[in-house]
Amino acid sequence: METEGQVRIPSGCAIAAVISKAGRGMPGSIVSEAMRPMHERSNGLGGGFAGYGIYPAYRDFYALHMFFDCRDTRKSCEAFLKESFELVQSELIPTRRIPSITGEPIIWRYFVAPLPSVLKSLQLDEKEFVARTVMRINAEIQGAFVFSSGKNMGAFKAVGYPEDVGEFYRLEEYSGYAWTAHGRYPTNTPGWWGGAHPFTLLDWSVVHNGEISSYDANRRYIEMFGYKCTLQTDTEVITYMMDYLLRVQGLTLEEAAGVIAAPFWSTIGRKADAADREKHLCLRKMFPSLLVTGPFSIVLGFTGGLMALNDRLKLRSMVVGEKDDRVFVASEEAAIRVMEPEAENLWAPSGGEPVIVRVKEGAY
Repeated sequence: METEGQVRIPSGCAIAAVISKAGRGMPGSIVSEAMRPMHERSNGLGGGFAGYGIYPAYRDFYALHMFFDCRDTRKSCEAFLKESFELVQSELIPTRRIPSITGEPIIWRYFVAPLPSVLKSLQLDEKEFVARTVMRINAEIQGAFVFSSGKNMGAFKAVGYPEDVGEFYRLEEYSGYAWTAHGRYPTNTPGWWGGAHPFTLLDWSVVHNGEISSYDANRRYIEMFGYKCTLQTDTEVITYMMDYLLRVQGLTLEEAAGVIAAPFWSTIGRKADAADREKHLCLRKMFPSLLVTGPFSIVLGFTGGLMALNDRLKLRSMVVGEKDDRVFVASEEAAIRVMEPEAENLWAPSGGEPVIVRVKEGAY
């Protein structure tokens, strides 16, 4: 029998991310390869990536990445989209057949723009309309799932180990200024294509290592505002919460982090800065049902930046490093060393401490 110290039990799931603050393009293989030393953190039931700046030729259009169970479902969904969107491009997402990835659905992408007449008649801005359309497709069109819906970005995910998923989607052929990655070890939810990370809405993407014990409370609250959790995993709710806090409520990234990883009441009471203390008291009172409890480390991707965040007790590992204009985030230092062997200034952020990195304005 192996005793303590002789066997490694990983803390389930692996995350990694890289961003160029200068907006320089990097191939998707940079994070795909970084997942190899964290192979044990996954169990082959989900891997995925999100890249930003990958569609410069279609930067002004929403890139809808979709799974379909059959051709008829795709045709009916396409007819639904044509009622409200201009479809400027429709195509299969290029993949590479490999033995380790099987049972794939139809994987399609559309580059679309909402019709101005539809927005005017509904009196909605385009982001709200696209978000509602994603929710409607995922909840009402059987066999169709929108798994990415932002501008000049895209998610790529599957059932498999992340390094295999990267090869399957030919990520070396894409160039982006920021990438996130996830290797999944599902605990309470099924391993299926739609349940792999990242979870996205508009240009928000979330990769997550942990388990959300507050899921039901978070889900019930966020669904009051039109969000529908249909993808059978707890991580989906974090994405919708971030969209609600950042886009709908207009909070800053720091304030949103102060909601989902809120300091303890006693910690807030000890804050010497009166304005900071009042701000955190206000956030806790305004959004009590959006506090995420349980162990987690997440990376939130968005147009122009990344935010890394641990739960307030730091029950999951996360390491950050730098080199020149690049910032790296991963569950383990080994992954950062794959991306940049000479990485410097490595540190582990404290619980509830957001690490926010933005690309220089105008560089993406």
